[in-house]
Amino acid sequence: MSNKAVLPHALKTPAFTKLSNNKRIILASASPRRKTILSTFGLNPEIVPSTFEETLSHTDFPNVYEYSVSTATEKAVEVYERLVNDDPDNPPDLVIGADTVVLSRIEPSTSNVSAGLEHAIRPEILEKPTSKADNLRMLLDLNGRSCEVVTGVSVVFPILTAPGYAIKSMDERSIVHFADNPVSLLEAYVDNGEGLDRAGGFAIQGLGGMLIRKVDGDWHNVVGFPAAAFFKFLEILVEEEEDFLAVD
Repeated sequence: MSNKAVLPHALKTPAFTKLSNNKRIILASASPRRKTILSTFGLNPEIVPSTFEETLSHTDFPNVYEYSVSTATEKAVEVYERLVNDDPDNPPDLVIGADTVVLSRIEPSTSNVSAGLEHAIRPEILEKPTSKADNLRMLLDLNGRSCEVVTGVSVVFPILTAPGYAIKSMDERSIVHFADNPVSLLEAYVDNGEGLDRAGGFAIQGLGGMLIRKVDGDWHNVVGFPAAAFFKFLEILVEEEEDFLAVD
């Protein structure tokens, strides 16, 4: 597997075999964390950040899990259409879009009367903080509790029928349990500024790891990209979608 999109250490699975066949793979994100995660597993995509402004309204999604998938789709489609318009003779074979959000969680009650209340209350969708004050608000709300990190991933690839491309999507969910941290630690973390560019206001792979007690689920998903689930998703597409990575 010598193609630049697939690194030499990649596992020789059917999906990687198709990806290595002179395919142009695009990551529609400027996130260095997503690029690093993909590289760890053997994929080295071109980086073309999306210009989608991420203006979707949270209230338009009765199912909060659909929000990150829809945003990921908008990012991937914007990049795919832009690259095709800019250079019709060199279209991408696969564009990967991703969006990570944090959902606040209502802790289960020990009372039988209110059991299940956590499912009836809509969680808040936490994206990147707008300020240090907003960052502290998020962390105070999460402190000593748990939250759910959801990453939506959408892939766009060419097909022969209108509109000329297909979209397939998935999402991955992990539970992050915060320690019961002293407010002084939260304030020090906010003052550092690391969390300002992170959904939910914390970076688990950095200093924000000091705030976390444990993670249930994929750690990479919390960092920003669910690699294990994504590559399994690609294998399913290779097996079930006749046009996936098949249009030259």
